[in-house]
Amino acid sequence: MTSLALTQRYSDLAVAGPIGSLDAYLERVSRVPVLSREDERALAERFRNEGDVDAARALVLSHLRFVVHIARGYTGYGLPVGDLVQEGNVGLMKAVKRFDPTLGVRLVSFAVHWIRAEIHEYVLRNWRLVKVATTKAQRKLFFNLRRMKKNLAWLSAEETATVARELGVEPAEVTEMERRLAARDVAFDPLPLDSEEDEIHTPASYLPAPDADPATQVENDEWEDESHAALARALQALDARSRDILESRWMAGDSAKATLHDLAAKYGVSAERIRQLEANAIKKLRGLMLETA
Repeated sequence: MTSLALTQRYSDLAVAGPIGSLDAYLERVSRVPVLSREDERALAERFRNEGDVDAARALVLSHLRFVVHIARGYTGYGLPVGDLVQEGNVGLMKAVKRFDPTLGVRLVSFAVHWIRAEIHEYVLRNWRLVKVATTKAQRKLFFNLRRMKKNLAWLSAEETATVARELGVEPAEVTEMERRLAARDVAFDPLPLDSEEDEIHTPASYLPAPDADPATQVENDEWEDESHAALARALQALDARSRDILESRWMAGDSAKATLHDLAAKYGVSAERIRQLEANAIKKLRGLMLETA
């Protein structure tokens, strides 16, 4: 089969229709044929030399099953398999872009490093809310320590030294990573539980209440009382009509609040005139409040 025929065949597979679930995706991937060495080299040369996107698509599609195989090896971290596969596919596409067919290496051997790198980054970003591995040594420990531990018990001093020697890190780094892996995330402010006996004391439980400081509470109460007194004094400095307009419009309850038309009828002027008097009264009231502050 020529490389042109191959690209057409894989293009038909790519547009065969939407995939509604992970199981459907896995079933579709399993039906994509594996490329022979000759076909793979021909497609890779077309993409590298001519920039043929269809050839690159065929290379990617033919290796999707390999990505699924690698992604399933990371299910122990509790992350969705679909997300792991998606990140691995990104690594596969990066590998196809950089693949050199003249070196005589199969794409699958070249791509495995790119696929694993993308999945590693995804696991490190999402496995915990708090980052557990930030340095190169910590990343090495993160992906190897669980595999190297023979059981769920804590490592002994001898086992810690053995792991450190095999991974080329310090024993203290092994102990620190083991502690991080054993820890669990705690919600800052979790949903309330049905039973007080099951209550978990989270960080939010130890925050002080807004009114925990008596001095602050007294200061706030005094400021509020002084503000009310200053407002009352400023209102008394207004003329009777302006004071009545403000009290009727802003200080009455919702059911008793007067409209502009109500006050216009009361004083025998237009609603626009009441609006002007209200605006002037508010401006004067604000000035009086600043003077007494």
